[in-house]
Amino acid sequence: MKKIIFYISFLSIVLYGQDFRENATYSLFSDVKASQVGDAITILVVETSQAQNTAETSHGRKNSVGFNASGKAGDYKLSDIQFGAGSNNDFSGGGATKANGLIRTKISATIDSVLPNGNLLVKGSRKLSINGEDQTIFIKGVVRRSDIMPDNSVLSYNISEAEIIIDGNGFINDSQKPSWIMRVLNWIF
Repeated sequence: MKKIIFYISFLSIVLYGQDFRENATYSLFSDVKASQVGDAITILVVETSQAQNTAETSHGRKNSVGFNASGKAGDYKLSDIQFGAGSNNDFSGGGATKANGLIRTKISATIDSVLPNGNLLVKGSRKLSINGEDQTIFIKGVVRRSDIMPDNSVLSYNISEAEIIIDGNGFINDSQKPSWIMRVLNWIF
């Protein structure tokens, strides 16, 4: 009788065995980390950028041409003839640009594909609408499995080939662009 119970138990385990992935949340010894196509992962976007450029140009040129003539014909003195021309061309210009950027947000992404070396290609986006202003954040890149933290998140600076695009639409975005009249005038002049 013991053998029959053992064989029935063994067969039920083999036939109706549980997927370890399904029960990983109940395991005391393993973390649930994204590793397959379609798994969700949280990306902590923490990006800071600074750029500064300064340029100065100075140019100067000066030209001058002169002609003097005087003479005498017999006892008569001829009037003096003088001719002069001058040119002066100075240019001085300068410019400076400075840009600072700071982005901090969390985006949920999914694994799009698993590369042959085991790295994960992730993609995600988030759209926010506040008072008629739409802001969409796209993120895409390659994540190493070892960079995924135990809470199934990864920092954005650990993503290689990262593309982070922030796009906005609305009244504020439109008011920052020059009008079509100003664009035409800038093109002409």
